[in-house]
Amino acid sequence: MPDSPTVGRRERKKAATRQAIADAALALFLEHGFERVSVRDVAERADVSTTTLFAHFPSKEALVFDREERFEAELLAAVRERPRDQSVIEALRAHALKSWAPIEADPRLRPFTALVDGTPALRAYAERMWMRHAEALGTAIAAELGREPDDLACSALARFVLEFPALTKGRSDPRATAETVFDLLTHGWQAQEVSGPTVRPDRQPGQPR
Repeated sequence: MPDSPTVGRRERKKAATRQAIADAALALFLEHGFERVSVRDVAERADVSTTTLFAHFPSKEALVFDREERFEAELLAAVRERPRDQSVIEALRAHALKSWAPIEADPRLRPFTALVDGTPALRAYAERMWMRHAEALGTAIAAELGREPDDLACSALARFVLEFPALTKGRSDPRATAETVFDLLTHGWQAQEVSGPTVRPDRQPGQPR
């Protein structure tokens, strides 16, 4: 297998270049703001040509979301490559606990989130990206369950699962948040009604709801 090391080096170099571009872009965007930084500025900071930059990233917005493809690939793999005795929802729970919950502790998350939230172009890109991920996940879940690609239940589950990162914002225990969200997805809201208080503070027992 004489070609394998060469292929490996080529792929590692490509990945390193891509990461250098993404790191340079994020640093500049955080320093100066997304609108004030040009693609040429990013290329110069990363010491590459603009042609090389666009070979790795199709748009300026994509520079901020450099892990988009890997995020989706790992998400779909969690469903498709789960153990045979593991349900889809439990596979997604395990993936969230392993891959998403720890991100909340990353000190870079807050400035990154502020950058996206404060930039209309990035918010719009993030929304489109979220919809693509939701559609891909819904289709993958449907395939695993032998249903039509646009099955409503599978699409709904995919969208609910992808709300998890947003639901962890500002919460002190992302893992507990994950467990609560996935318990709700597994058992449904009716279980919350049964286990939680049935009388509102402004009502007395026996009064109509």
